[in-house]
Amino acid sequence: MKFKDISSLGQQELIEKEKALKEELYKLNYQRYSGRVEKPHNFSLLKKDVARIKTAIRQMQMKRLEVRG
Repeated sequence: MKFKDISSLGQQELIEKEKALKEELYKLNYQRYSGRVEKPHNFSLLKKDVARIKTAIRQMQMKRLEVRG
């Protein structure tokens, strides 16, 4: 997922997207420990997407703080 796509979403949508990605990462980890991961490169992709979403949420929060103060 590109950062442009992420930054165009609202904060609530980002939070929901983050939860879905974390759940998918959890399932992949479960598969890893049971020994049947089909696409191991998805771990890094999911982690990077979660980090991008967290960054976008934080940027939104910082903009709100700047407007207030």
